[in-house]
Amino acid sequence: MKPLLLGLAALALVACNNTTQSNDKDQTETPAQQEIAEAAPRMFPKSIGPVFEAHGGIAQWDKMNNLSFEIPKPSGVEKHSTDLKSRRARIEHKDWVIGYDGTDVWLDQDSTAYKGNARFYHNLYFYFYAMPFIVADPGVNYQQLAEPLEFEGKKYPGTLISYNDGVGDSPKDEYIIYRDPETGQMAWLAYTVTYRDNEKKDNFSFIKYSEWQEVNGLVLPKTLTWYTVEDGQPTAPRSDVSFEKVNITETQLDGSLFTKPEGAEVVPR
Repeated sequence: MKPLLLGLAALALVACNNTTQSNDKDQTETPAQQEIAEAAPRMFPKSIGPVFEAHGGIAQWDKMNNLSFEIPKPSGVEKHSTDLKSRRARIEHKDWVIGYDGTDVWLDQDSTAYKGNARFYHNLYFYFYAMPFIVADPGVNYQQLAEPLEFEGKKYPGTLISYNDGVGDSPKDEYIIYRDPETGQMAWLAYTVTYRDNEKKDNFSFIKYSEWQEVNGLVLPKTLTWYTVEDGQPTAPRSDVSFEKVNITETQLDGSLFTKPEGAEVVPR
């Protein structure tokens, strides 16, 4: 049976929206007023707020300006670097480089070594890795209506996350974050993929978040395990992705890291 969303239509009025402040300042605000507003804690519904706290807290996450990690693959190591504020990104491989300069996704290679969709891929692992903090972004809606996931006799409460129209390349994507009832940490992620046709889906994929590491005060993934799915439920491990040399700091990355090199191609949507 697929993950059930209990009475979404009837209970839409109780959906809780993220009210993260906009970066646009009221022109009448004084510098002191702006400083107070920026220091004010962001508020989240009780179904997801404690999950952020169990991973080090939103305040600590908001201090950080860059995140990098390496993923070993059979074809070679990939180094992923992301500016956390602008979400500009760069993935380096021995045969190719993918980047996002804030406007365009580009691909730089001497051959045809990269076979995938670089636009789809440029932030794919970042989104999975930055969970649960990535769902604290503006434009996110929290609906406390997901039925708990039961796996091997244990029940994991879930929070359904959706996006406002126009947010990112795939605003119809949906996520369900399932938390461990004992630790409060994220335990599972269910997600849909709507990038190719931008149509809402009801078939969820599942990732298990079972290994964590503490980096600069934040509890971040060490290994993600994708599961096979039968009748809408995870059944058995399918593949693992390991994250090595993880670094997250307040250092601001040089903008030139994300600039499209001469000769690189812009990847269309």
